Amino acid sequence: MAHRPRKRARSQNPNVHWQSSVEQRVLGFAGYKVGMTHIAYVDDTESPTKGQEIVSAATIIEVPPLVVYGIRCYDSQNSIGDIISTDEKLLKLAGFKKIVAKEIKEDRVENVRLLVFAMPSKTKMGKKHIEKMEIGCGGKSGKEKLDYCKSILGKELKASDVFKIGEHVDVISITKGKGWQGPVKRFGVSIQRRKATGKRRHVGTLGQWHPAYVLYTAPQAGQTGYHRRTEMNKRIMKISQNPEEVNPNCGFPSYGFVSGDFMIVKGSIPGPVKRLMKLRLALRHSGAPKEPQVSFVSK
Repeated sequence: MAHRPRKRARSQNPNVHWQSSVEQRVLGFAGYKVGMTHIAYVDDTESPTKGQEIVSAATIIEVPPLVVYGIRCYDSQNSIGDIISTDEKLLKLAGFKKIVAKEIKEDRVENVRLLVFAMPSKTKMGKKHIEKMEIGCGGKSGKEKLDYCKSILGKELKASDVFKIGEHVDVISITKGKGWQGPVKRFGVSIQRRKATGKRRHVGTLGQWHPAYVLYTAPQAGQTGYHRRTEMNKRIMKISQNPEEVNPNCGFPSYGFVSGDFMIVKGSIPGPVKRLMKLRLALRHSGAPKEPQVSFVSK
């Protein structure tokens, strides 16, 4: 029920719920899915394999720098205005033709988000156009958040400036689209026995007789995939600027070669290759990050 309605996402640039944080920092980043590999590292959890070298699946995300072109200020409910950078070269990249200045009463500011854009043109995957988004920012008060955001306005943010190796993140993205599918694939209902009704891959019942209509909860055929999903508590195993550490000789399937900054997160994440991924500081994980001892990355 939490995944209703199962319809196509409105955009490949998903909305994100940014948590509150008293620490003065940027709370998220964005990147592009490259593909999967496997890594070997020393298990530092309290599991039976503690202290041993174990092998795990991992996902590589290319993270070109984000450019901070503005600040969006909020009161308790709504946006009250934007502060835009005065750098003309940067504004041209962001697609601004004319800027209308609006005075913002800073004493009303309760929350602040950074206006940034990603530049996929800095990768070799073929995307060209920038992708604008909002990134959450932490601080004890609205004034503290605003002062911090002003200090990085007009600058480039790198993934290593935002996240530490060993931290846990939530990955928000749009899943791989599978088109129109039947109820067996879409909801996992059981396949009927051969002599039941002459049909096998259909729903046994569409609901009760009264009320005399089909409830929306009845599993039926429809759009499958291309949904917004959040994968929680993915540990960052590596952040690096040397793509030769991960690039295979023939490149990654359907992606090519990593050309700049990248990170490796443990496990799988939703979405196909080249899809935009938004990374958020994990909501449901606490404690200081421990840097993992990665001994091998498959190429």
